[in-house]
Amino acid sequence: MSELYNAKEAFLKYLDSIRGYSPLTIRSYNDAIDEMIRHAEIEIHNGDILLNLMPLRLKIASLKAKTIAAKLSAIRSFIKYLRDNGTSVELRGDESIKIPKTLPKPITHEQISHALQYAEPQAALAITLLYTMGLRISELTHLRLQDMGEGWSRVRGKGSKERDIPIIESISAMVLAYQRTNPSREYIFEAKGEKLSENSLRYTIIKAFAKVGLKVTPHQLRHTYATELLNNGARIADVSELLGHASMSTTQIYTKLGNALKMDHYRQSHPLCHPHEDSK
Repeated sequence: MSELYNAKEAFLKYLDSIRGYSPLTIRSYNDAIDEMIRHAEIEIHNGDILLNLMPLRLKIASLKAKTIAAKLSAIRSFIKYLRDNGTSVELRGDESIKIPKTLPKPITHEQISHALQYAEPQAALAITLLYTMGLRISELTHLRLQDMGEGWSRVRGKGSKERDIPIIESISAMVLAYQRTNPSREYIFEAKGEKLSENSLRYTIIKAFAKVGLKVTPHQLRHTYATELLNNGARIADVSELLGHASMSTTQIYTKLGNALKMDHYRQSHPLCHPHEDSK
């Protein structure tokens, strides 16, 4: 199994240096993959891998559903990494575990503004586009110059579905300014005539926030976009369309987040929530 252990070490380095995962998350991935290697049925022939997870699933069946799902998610990420790097992996016993949806974790406008003050031009533009358009990182990667019209931008989302998103004038000006110093042929973000990869843009964004001591992923900027719109009175149907959700039920999670934030603000602001202060 030395091949798998070597591949695991390369995968963990990728999570650290490219994806910017925290040491705690990387350790949990390491533990999950080690469990897989110890307990799953694994056959390796001429570099091809046959992997049966059922023995592992029986071993961890007594754990909480959320814990099992996290372990399987880490293993799936590792398998995807192997396949992306040319290893053939046949996977068995990989049925999904249903767990309750958790609320996304947006960040504040002030935190984003602080990061932008110290960000390099490419990172600043990428962060601003994600925050003002609610894009997925894959959509940002595929954003083309010809997609940026006057007041609107055409975005290609999941399943090649297209949607139009408003663009404010200052953002269009920011794109033009970036293009003057970083001219490209087709896509907003290119290097040596080639479209930048998702991993390159993701790393650029994560590094920009790390400069100011924050751990922020591109998807958190999408969460923040949706939360800000809903908290400031936007209709959920409009937000759902802007995000490119196939169903409005997917957007409902942001309304729950808005309610949670309102409760926090209420508890912090209302005098009856701080009875000890009245007695001072």
